[in-house]
Amino acid sequence: MKLKVFADRGSQPSRAVLILCKANGIEFEEVQIQLAKGEHKSPEYEAINPMKQVPAIEVDGKFRLFESHAILRFLATAFPGIAEHWYPADVFKRAQIDSALDWHHSTIRRGSVGVVLNTTLAPLFGRPLDPQAAAEAEKLLSASLAKIESFWLKGDGPFLLGNSEPSIADLSLVCEIMQLELVDEKLQKRILDPYEKVRKWVEDTKKAIQPHFDEIHAAVFQNKEMIKKALAGAGSGETKTS
Repeated sequence: MKLKVFADRGSQPSRAVLILCKANGIEFEEVQIQLAKGEHKSPEYEAINPMKQVPAIEVDGKFRLFESHAILRFLATAFPGIAEHWYPADVFKRAQIDSALDWHHSTIRRGSVGVVLNTTLAPLFGRPLDPQAAAEAEKLLSASLAKIESFWLKGDGPFLLGNSEPSIADLSLVCEIMQLELVDEKLQKRILDPYEKVRKWVEDTKKAIQPHFDEIHAAVFQNKEMIKKALAGAGSGETKTS
């Protein structure tokens, strides 16, 4: 199968899909869709994904799919040679992984996006910072991290659901948490430091998927420096040109 992945490495779900491909030796063409330039809103990309979001995939020039969790499930089942631990054939184990993935959207993702946007990124989109929205998002995120620590990381193994190796749920959730690299270090520590098991799980997941994890996440740290410079320039009243 000939696979195209439409992605922006600054996007948490895009990174999860790219990492799964690289970690399993799936050959693919990466088509960069730069969100900051609005490329996801172009008519050409809308033909690929009518929702105008990343990631999306195209297989053999005809089958198209969007929503990162659907893509992860599809890749893990449709391509040969994918390691069993990512999305086991056992329907009970799959159901548990699906449960974690579905839970993630209304908890970790919502909280993380709210914190990052309302403490850091909003000015880059011409919007004011919103301390109240940030506080509400931080409360949700902290409660979600506590639930990971008390429930999802129960068991003998170091990964979600007590597994001995990472699944697509570990990959998706850790990519989301990595977005906190964009916020102020003091805020990041305030959010993550209370959760020792979560921090260890993040590190274990990174190590299990090297060197691909760091390769794909290099974009996050590049974006962090660009954001610092952009916000510093905005604060000093510099004029920006595109």
